[in-house]
Formats: sequence, C-alpha cells, structure tokens
Amino acid sequence: MPDYPKILVPPPGPKARAVVERDEAWTASCYIKEYPLVVARGQGVMVEDVDGNRYLDFMAGIAVCSTGYGHPEVVAAVKDAADRFLHICGSDFYYEGMAALCERLARIAPGPSRKRVFLTNSGTEATEGAIKLARYATRRTAIIAFRGAFHGRSTGAVSLTSSKARQHAGFGPLLPDVHHIPFAYRYRCQWCGDKPACTRGCLTEALERDLFARHLDPHDVAAVFVEPIQGEGGYVVPPPGWLSDLRAICDRYGILLVADEVQSGVGRTGKMWACDHEGVEPDILLTAKGLGSGMPIGAIIAKESVNTWESGSHGSTFGGNPVCCAAALATLDLVEGGLMANAVAMGERLQAGVRRLADKHRCIGDVRGVGLMVGVEFVKDRATREPAPDIVEQLVQGAFHQGLLLLGAGKSTLRLAPPLVVGSDDIDIALAMIDARLSDIA
Repeated sequence: MPDYPKILVPPPGPKARAVVERDEAWTASCYIKEYPLVVARGQGVMVEDVDGNRYLDFMAGIAVCSTGYGHPEVVAAVKDAADRFLHICGSDFYYEGMAALCERLARIAPGPSRKRVFLTNSGTEATEGAIKLARYATRRTAIIAFRGAFHGRSTGAVSLTSSKARQHAGFGPLLPDVHHIPFAYRYRCQWCGDKPACTRGCLTEALERDLFARHLDPHDVAAVFVEPIQGEGGYVVPPPGWLSDLRAICDRYGILLVADEVQSGVGRTGKMWACDHEGVEPDILLTAKGLGSGMPIGAIIAKESVNTWESGSHGSTFGGNPVCCAAALATLDLVEGGLMANAVAMGERLQAGVRRLADKHRCIGDVRGVGLMVGVEFVKDRATREPAPDIVEQLVQGAFHQGLLLLGAGKSTLRLAPPLVVGSDDIDIALAMIDARLSDIA
C-alpha cells in the first residue's frame, strides 16, 4: 500500500501558515485559493506539503499534471533542454524542439486534414489566438459559445466564458458579437432532462429556431467554440452524436468549429482528444493544461485551409519555449506509450466505484464522465434535482484535512481528475475516503 495519504500535522501546519500569511500580504486579491495547501514536492499522485503531510491528489493541479509529479522522463527532458538554452523566441527564430512539437501535434490531431500549429503559453492564449484566426479566416465577426463554458479569463476569452458572473463583473464592455446558447447538459436540460433520450433542443430550438431565426444570421458567424466535455461548467458530457450534429450545423453555414480541449485533451478521456470519441474533426483545436505536465504551454492546431493569416499577424515572445516544448514531447510519449490506456482502465474503475457510492448516498444525483474526467453532481433531492453546493464544499474541505485533494466544478459537482498515472490502490483509497466523508456529512 502507498505511504499516502498521511497527515502528521493538522493542515495548515506552522510552516504552511507562515507561507499563507506571506502570500496574503503580497499577492493580488483576485486569487481564489481553494484551501491552504502549501506544496513542498510531489511524486506520482502524491503531493507533500511543507509540514510533511502527504496527500493523494485527485485534481492534478486542475487537470494539468497529466504524468503526475516529478515523472523522471519529463524531468530529464526539462533538464536537458534547460542545459542547452532557455529562450530564443520561436516567433522569430528556429529550433528543433518547436518544429518537432508542431509536427507531432499536427499529426495526432483529429481527422485527415493537414494541420498547422501555433504554440502558446496557456489555454487562454490559445483561445485568444483562435478568436483572431477564426475572424481572419472567415471575414466574419460573430462567435457562438455555450452556457457553462470556460475558455479563459483574458478579455476575449472571458467574453466566451459563461461559468460565473464574477468573472465578467466590472470588466465590461467585453468582446462584442459573442452569443451564448445552452449546452447539452442532459441532467438539467430544459428540453429533455426528463426524457429517455436527448432531443437536441439546444441545437434545433435554441440555436437554429431562435438564435439563427430571430437574432443572428448564421452567415455572419465566424466560429462556434465548444468544449467537447465541459470542464468548469461541471464535467458535463454531451450525449453520443451531439458533437457530430453540431459539426453538421457548422458545415451547413460555413461556420468554423473550434474544439476547446484544454481540459479534456492529451489522453485524459482515454483517447488523445475527446473529439476522437465522436470521430469529429474540428477546424481548430485548442490544447494546454496537461500538454506540458505542468510546464506552461498550449497550442492552436488548425486545418491548413483555415491557417490563412499572414506572417506577422500573430505572434508570441514566450510561446513554444524550448524547455516547455521538451516537456510536451516527453508528455506525449508517455501518454501514447500507456497512460491513455491507463486512463481507460482506471476511469472504468473510478466510475464504477462512484456509481456504488451513488447507490449508498442519495445526495449523489448524477455520475458522468469519460476516462479520468469524472463528474459527480450533488443534489438536495433527487426528485427536484435542487443543487447542493454546500455538500461539495464540505466534502472538498473535509477531504483536504484528511489528505485527499479534490475540487468542485459547476454549481454542485465534484470533479475527479487525477494524474493519468493513478493506480487501482489510489482509486480505491480515494473512493473510501469520499464514502467516509459523505457519511459524516449526512
């Protein structure tokens, strides 16, 4: 059995409190800080704090640490690249790591079309670049996104984000000509939440019969931005065929489909991209988070037919940093070399375990997920489906004090997104801890 979780000092311990106090004295007030975890080191799925407490991590730094903490192959690649050179600016000069990563991403992207790749520092930057590229390539202005979506926090990206009002408050006016429609949230769908199958109301009614018929000419729409599985919105998995139907609507009107795979990509769902489960080829795919195993790197992967922008029309000083490229290449080797398969096997084990918990705890209203991207939605009553955010908060905070790292998503959903190196013992320990904590809360 692993030597974690192991709480030696009730967190936050004295060393952690000192760091928290210093942080609170000097850092910007906009930071969230979910709980007082002060990290000293990590290994695999274990995180150790400055007081020696060891935690089992089931949130992976918000789905970033795909290969776990301190994977020797990623660390070796980073060290080797750092020994060579730290920066030269890939927008202006050449180096092998950038060319190799762009080729690798273009080749593993969904669909048969030839792709071209622009490297960024983050998912938000990838979103910003994709907005520019979509408008440039189509010479149209309107953008459609979905309620509950999260695409980033910079001005253009946050205009597409529809997760929490506080992410918009006080920052207007935001990007014009952005329109939001309901996502395929089956558990809470106004059209088919109480029906045995999805009726596609969000597409036929909200998009075509309302938005396109009353408010917006579809031929003015540059792109639809969609998370194939919503992340911050609550780990919401659309029904089979829904993404394909959205692709067909985009094709009908010459609209670009932009798949934001920042959280769902790089093997988390058991395939390289969540789009692969549906066989859908987006016109533009966005990736970041797990791509660098914790190093800051993202990418815009676009069909060559869409990649029409001129030299100098977009760029980045740090995007495609050589050390980050090395980390990404090592990460992709590991993901393709076995971690995707592990995500399938461990995801099945995790979901089966959570469904057993749902049989025991009636506060669990819905269990959904693909691979190691699993959402557990909590309700006050299964009949009314009234959200129960207090249960999620108590669960997350209580688990932290017992040595399990969790995070919420959406209004009342627990997200389970451990590193892709997670093992069966880790799954079983986490399920037992969640079970015990829910029993205490009830």
